[in-house]
Amino acid sequence: MREFIIQENEANQRLDKYLKKLLVNASTGFLYKMLRKKNITLDGKKAAGNEILHRGSKVCIFFSEDTLLKFMQDEKVLEDEYNALKALPMKGLQIIYEDADMLIADKPADMLSQKAEAADFSANEYLLGYLIREGELTLKKFETFRPSVCNRLDRNTTGLLLMGKSLAGSQLLSKELKERTIQKYYRAVVFGHVTEKEHLSGWLLKDEKTNKAEIFATEKEGASRIETAYEPVAYKDGLTLLEIHLITGKTHQIRAHLSSIGYPIIGDRKYGVPAVNQKYYERCKVRHQLLHAYRVVFPDGQTYIAPMPEVFGRMIP
Repeated sequence: MREFIIQENEANQRLDKYLKKLLVNASTGFLYKMLRKKNITLDGKKAAGNEILHRGSKVCIFFSEDTLLKFMQDEKVLEDEYNALKALPMKGLQIIYEDADMLIADKPADMLSQKAEAADFSANEYLLGYLIREGELTLKKFETFRPSVCNRLDRNTTGLLLMGKSLAGSQLLSKELKERTIQKYYRAVVFGHVTEKEHLSGWLLKDEKTNKAEIFATEKEGASRIETAYEPVAYKDGLTLLEIHLITGKTHQIRAHLSSIGYPIIGDRKYGVPAVNQKYYERCKVRHQLLHAYRVVFPDGQTYIAPMPEVFGRMIP
């Protein structure tokens, strides 16, 4: 038998979710069977799996040591992963804000927010490495809790990423993002002269084969309702700098929505105009879409801003 005392970053989650992190090689069905047979107990009592854990709760697992180790992640593998993350550089990520529960970083272009495939390195891994080096994420914590980026930006969209450092921070950020109580504002350089602010609505349908979204004015089967608001900030030589309020948050929403009304983002290879992109590549060395997650406003009014990348200033000083 082994006893596990629930720590701060393991509390306030369901018992079954905790067990799945602890016993990574066990099936869900097996875990529920062990709970029914009282081979796994919570605070000395039979548990169903849906109980919410509290700091100091005791989870007892009545397996032989060999059986337990078979289901837990191999300690050597875990330590190797931990040390590999520790060695990762920041790769241009800048920390904008940090406290005990949350971290906000400014992501550069050509970087995934989160892994798309197992072999990928993303902002999430670079930030985990930072937390390990800072002593914020110990090997013991790493066993059952992995801080994670809670919002996603396209690889070539720059700007603000929100990460929950603690379980409580992750849960709160995820809740606020889902309920849209965190307001997200972007800036983009678009082709065309925009003179009025607008509030757009429509329907977005993503083609998984092409990884491209299409916008419709009326409801369409399988499509998601979207809302995008924008207003012009500056104009020069046929280009407009927009500030965009991302009201809903669907894949490629801003890029596809603006392109659909005739204002494609400069440098956008998927939704932009190739000849225009080539022109500004040659003239201003624009190598990626000029879309930047610029500002977030939390429910209490606290605001965080990621400085505009230098390339934006070359386009519209």
